[in-house]
Amino acid sequence: MNVYTTDKIRNVVLLGHGGCGKTSLAEAMAYLAGLTSRMGKIDDANTLSDFGKEEQKRKFSINTSLIALEWQGVKINVLDTPGYFDFVGEVEEAVAAADAAIIVVSGKSGFEVGTEKAWDLCEKHKLPRFVFVTDMDVDNASFKNVLETMTEKYGKRMAPFHLPIRENEKLIGYVNVISETGNKWQGKEAVEIPVPDYSKPNLQQYRDTLMETVAETSEDLMERYFAGETFSEAEIRSALRTNIIDGSVVPMTMGSSLLCYGIYTLLDDIVKYLPSPENCKIAGVNMKTNEIFEANYDFSKPKSAFIFKTIVDPFIGKYSLIKVCSGVFKSDDMIYNLDKDIEEKVSKLYTMQGGKAVEVAELHAGDLGAIAKLTGARTGNSLSTKANTIKYGMFEISKPYTYMRYRPVNKGDVDKISQALQKMMHEDLTLKNVNDADNGQTLLYGMGDMHLDIVTSILKNEYKVEITLEKPKVAFRETIKKKSDVEYKYKKQSGGHGQYGHVKMRFEPASDITVPYEFEEEVVGGAVPKNYFPAVEKGLQESVLRGPLAAYPVVGVKAILYDGSYHPVDSSEMAFKMATSQAFKKGFMEAGPILLEPIMSLKVNVPDAYTGDVMGDLNKRRGRVLGMTPVPGGRQIIEASVPQMSLFGYCTDLRSMTGGRGEFEYEFDRYEQAPSDIQEAQVKERASKVAESNVDA
Repeated sequence: MNVYTTDKIRNVVLLGHGGCGKTSLAEAMAYLAGLTSRMGKIDDANTLSDFGKEEQKRKFSINTSLIALEWQGVKINVLDTPGYFDFVGEVEEAVAAADAAIIVVSGKSGFEVGTEKAWDLCEKHKLPRFVFVTDMDVDNASFKNVLETMTEKYGKRMAPFHLPIRENEKLIGYVNVISETGNKWQGKEAVEIPVPDYSKPNLQQYRDTLMETVAETSEDLMERYFAGETFSEAEIRSALRTNIIDGSVVPMTMGSSLLCYGIYTLLDDIVKYLPSPENCKIAGVNMKTNEIFEANYDFSKPKSAFIFKTIVDPFIGKYSLIKVCSGVFKSDDMIYNLDKDIEEKVSKLYTMQGGKAVEVAELHAGDLGAIAKLTGARTGNSLSTKANTIKYGMFEISKPYTYMRYRPVNKGDVDKISQALQKMMHEDLTLKNVNDADNGQTLLYGMGDMHLDIVTSILKNEYKVEITLEKPKVAFRETIKKKSDVEYKYKKQSGGHGQYGHVKMRFEPASDITVPYEFEEEVVGGAVPKNYFPAVEKGLQESVLRGPLAAYPVVGVKAILYDGSYHPVDSSEMAFKMATSQAFKKGFMEAGPILLEPIMSLKVNVPDAYTGDVMGDLNKRRGRVLGMTPVPGGRQIIEASVPQMSLFGYCTDLRSMTGGRGEFEYEFDRYEQAPSDIQEAQVKERASKVAESNVDA
């Protein structure tokens, strides 16, 4: 592939609802640009974007893929993203590298929640965007419905550039609103035809709106507009480009990816209207001087870049996908990874075309490319030179809240599973592998049930190891409410020296509930020699790890050793430790033992229309709603305290309640006494699993 300068680069991310046609659009673009000789199909598992085995099997995108196209002397880096919410981390990585977006909407399905989320993401990152309505070859597809819905929601910013022309209920061409011409598709080309009568009223309406928008870009154009003058096509396009880059105009075009209709003009419009990196800004910090480094995709400044995505594939290897922020990266360059404190030589540079890496000599500022096998490199790392060390801020990645316990099917695969998950976590920042030592379990965190299911499938099919997912144990704790006074004598004789330890102890609630135990001794007269006090405390340390009530860790117990006895020959540290353990069990159960459950501080962000349903659901989960705060966009943030065990499966339930529009986050807040029915159920359940828990631990 040729080397492209900053002004000849466009970085475009495809966004939209799952199944709306992003991958098919990317495939049509690649076909027209000459990357492929025939268009791949999702059903045939042969598209450029979905090159992963799991994607091909499931027939939807799981990872973001980068496809570099050449079009009219310009390099278009297309980032094809997944549409399902479980893979939002992939979308966030792509948006961090993009300078503009194409929001893809199915003309058949219309405006969906994924469309809304894509728009909100563009607003958050201030990305210029196009809306491309696809599936227009389908009988019941409606460009008008999508346009009206989006105009009602987002106002006059929506500017249709094309209107569909149908003949015998089939899509045959389009009306160009700017040039006021009709066009009919013939193969890859379009020939001019008269504008159909049924399109003329809409054409006039949309063109008038467009001219108003153009006139508002300058006082000169405004005066000419009111004077009744007509703008030239060049003036219109120049003014529109300004409006599109600043986000005040969002063009809408349409077509069919499967028939390759409307794709040619879309590629043209990307080149004409969307910004090159030289129109964008980015800044880091020069770590040598602690000054702001205004990189701004300037090729003349010292080289710097950041890794926006990592590909770790058992079949194609490891690639670090970079966005060059300044300077020019070349093969054989020495680059410095500040985050890992590693300097190494870049043997080759690549640009990606789906799963295929194509070698390039240089990557100029603003370009997207890949470096293979960078030691220790991770997504978000900054790359520069040691002479000019530049650090870029880490972009925002969603935090996973859905989790399951996992077990290896084959216990001998524990290390292999750990290594495979480590590689997958390098690629997927929303996947977490957590060792919950307190409860003797390993947890897998993801963005939803589908995410975790796919991780399990990838482990089996690509890394050849199997795990099973099951409901996790909740981190209950045990404590006491009352006081008790007990004694225990440990006495054992079996020939030779025996074992003798005798303790009298009081147990009561500790002043600090966050510590497992507090230990005091009030022994007088040497009834228990001082050299056995550490053995008594050791007995406590071991006892609080698994409480007598239901084998959960113990918190908030104060133990006081006040008396006992010893044998000058048979007493030992082991004997006093055993005596203490038995005294603890007895004293704990006599001191009003209770189960504490973890309470989470939950925030749910939902549209106003769903607040009643969400609050009603929280009440069913034993939640306490603490307040509601209105936020922009007609949404509410509901704050509540909810038991952790009631949040299992909440991600799926919230999506179902809100049509996918609800979002939530939570963090641990405190421990609280569990209701008696919960305690009884847990004691019964955990008592039956003590043997199994001992094996796990």
